[in-house]
Amino acid sequence: MNRRIPVLIPIFFLTLIAALMVSGCSEHGSMAASESKPAVPSTPNVFTVDNPQRFPVISPVNRREPDVLSVNGTVAPDVTRTAHINALAGGRVIDVRAKLGDDVQKGQPLVVVHSPDLEAAIQQYQKDKADQHLADVALKRAQELFDHGALAQQELDAAANTEQKAQVDVQTDADHIRLLGGDLDHLSPTLEVKSPLRGVVVDQQVANGEAVKSLDNSQSLFMVADLSHVWVLCDVYENDLGKVRLGDTAEVRLNAYPDRDFYGTVGNISQVLDATTRTAKVRVELANSGGLFRPQMFASVKFTSRETYQRLLLPATAILRLHDKDWVFLKTDQRSFRLTQVQGGNTGPDSTEEILSGVRPDDEVVSNALEFSSAVSVQ
Repeated sequence: MNRRIPVLIPIFFLTLIAALMVSGCSEHGSMAASESKPAVPSTPNVFTVDNPQRFPVISPVNRREPDVLSVNGTVAPDVTRTAHINALAGGRVIDVRAKLGDDVQKGQPLVVVHSPDLEAAIQQYQKDKADQHLADVALKRAQELFDHGALAQQELDAAANTEQKAQVDVQTDADHIRLLGGDLDHLSPTLEVKSPLRGVVVDQQVANGEAVKSLDNSQSLFMVADLSHVWVLCDVYENDLGKVRLGDTAEVRLNAYPDRDFYGTVGNISQVLDATTRTAKVRVELANSGGLFRPQMFASVKFTSRETYQRLLLPATAILRLHDKDWVFLKTDQRSFRLTQVQGGNTGPDSTEEILSGVRPDDEVVSNALEFSSAVSVQ
């Protein structure tokens, strides 16, 4: 019995040392694993970090800002500077002198038409003018006879009446020729259709040899627009109509010239709402001295109100877009931050965003939400 004790004691100590080594290794592994894990929320949406100084915080800024609304629009001619041009008499086109896109001057012929209507009016004018000449000669002869007592008063009155009717007929024929576009100084059955204003041919519906119908049942041959002043027509949703007022300034940017800004004025807000799209037409009027605006061009329009309103603003970097919602990391204590949903508004020119709800002016939020979310592994 006494001989076995020295053998058992070393075995016991070896077993104890091995157990302590295994325990130490297990504890060291657990500590390393805990240090490598990212921060996890101790409570829902609350994240605790060991080094909060890595994430600077800021408070919302409270300042006065105007209302800003961005929409899309289309360039259109100013209808008060647009003319739909048609031939006043029917006939056949014998010469087209202007084409789509051409610049034309006021009074410039656009198309020449041979008009049977004008030809018939000229013939009637010439016939009635000859009758007037005969009636005038007859009246002078009757007056001479009456003066010598060779003609009764009744016959003189009849001659005067005939001459007056002939004058009326000639005047009526002359007015008819002018109405059809003819020229009394150069009587011709060919009719020159002229532009009533200086501008650009923005629509053409005629070609050589085509028949031109009478004015009451035909479409316009040309449309000429003065594009020195244009409109930009926008569709504004009914929920945003309160942000647009007559006289407000509008910043217009063309897709063709994205690096240039143009400025116009709200000239009209339609009183009729489109039942399908729930939008109203808003008209922006602006000068086009450089000729860059062309009908049917697409444009983006930003309306800025003349009045300013108190706004709560945060830098766009402090707002995290997650699951189609806006969030910020709100500081709750020295090491903890709560993921808080906010309602965003308009974006300002200085990369700030309006906050409608979710934070107060004295709150502190992480200035770089994306960096913080990556550090704490927000899902």
